[in-house]
Amino acid sequence: MSADTSAPIRAPEPPAPSPAHRRAAPRLRASLRRAAPALGLYAASRLIGLVCVAAWAGRIGKHPRTLLGYCWDSVWYVGVARHGYNYSPLLPDPAKHGVTFSDMAFFPLFPMLMRTLTTLLPISAVTAGLVVAWAASGAAAWGIHAVGELLYGRRVATVLVVLWGLLPHAIVQSMAYTEPLLTALAAWSLYAVLTRRWLSAGALALLAGASRPNGIAVAAAVCCCAAAEGARRCRKGERAQAAGPSWRVWAGAALSPLGWLGYLAWVGSQRGSWRGYFAVQDEWGSRFDFGANALRFVRYLLIQKASFAYFVALVILGVAVVLLALLVADRPPLALLVYTLVLVAITLGGSNYFASKPRFLLPAFPLLLPVALAMTRARPRTAVLTGGALAGLSFVYGTYLLTVARVPI
Repeated sequence: MSADTSAPIRAPEPPAPSPAHRRAAPRLRASLRRAAPALGLYAASRLIGLVCVAAWAGRIGKHPRTLLGYCWDSVWYVGVARHGYNYSPLLPDPAKHGVTFSDMAFFPLFPMLMRTLTTLLPISAVTAGLVVAWAASGAAAWGIHAVGELLYGRRVATVLVVLWGLLPHAIVQSMAYTEPLLTALAAWSLYAVLTRRWLSAGALALLAGASRPNGIAVAAAVCCCAAAEGARRCRKGERAQAAGPSWRVWAGAALSPLGWLGYLAWVGSQRGSWRGYFAVQDEWGSRFDFGANALRFVRYLLIQKASFAYFVALVILGVAVVLLALLVADRPPLALLVYTLVLVAITLGGSNYFASKPRFLLPAFPLLLPVALAMTRARPRTAVLTGGALAGLSFVYGTYLLTVARVPI
């Protein structure tokens, strides 16, 4: 199915689920074959980005492996993977720094996967983090293609994957960070919702909730779609045999928030308080204040000098708001709409770490759908020039962000 270039494009109704006897493996192999060109372009873009970083890192005397696998948040993930939570040598001295930081702020799925790899293979935790992140990036690109192809066809899906790989801050997709893992789990969970595979959607949402705090956006999408599906069945009086057993819908919804809630419950038990995780976030200066802190910081940027990365972050957030409005106007499927709205709300409404906000939006790939649709309608020359400009920006800014900028990524 290809996009109609003569009229506005709207998302079609999701197809009915495949027959139960159809095996999953042949479907996945066929999907991977169709996605291969997009995945090849994505891999090429990330490889060029890595070469740029490595070249400049060598020029300034830094090691690219350290920059990618052991800086900022990845230091904490490596510590958890090696020693578990509450490893005191990693924690800053409150008397020296005047503030307490806890590694419980970092969700467990990513360091658990790192720990598993280091147990099975003779590699370090830093290398394991990069392996997990790179594998997750590939799975995320594949899942993004699957969602885009289902809704708009292979051409739009390919452009969507390439755009995701050419974001200004796409270098994060090559770092030992959790955004690639969350994006992969979210994309495939949303695909499962769109194809009405509710148990798969719920299980993937559970894992997404165990990967990052904003992974709750995936559970929100699954639960809202399950409620809508239940209401639709009641309204139309559909029989279970025709639409699939209704218990799968509710089981998927029930599963979806358990990873997020389970980790919050564990931190609460460790801290001896139901709000233990939120106390940890308070210690890091991170809380949901409906964007008050972000607005104050924007005002500061307009009247004071600051790092270039902060101004780029401001531009990216502004573009994200515009793309969100365009996405809503295009009436996407409910799953994509809820997921994106929750991610954007958490990002804009959270306090502090302004330079990291574009990274927090990295899993919000549906925001790129309006751009992908526009590029498929554009003349080939225009699309190529636009892609080239985005690639240049991505490679240069990614290198700057990782090797020059002195701001938290």
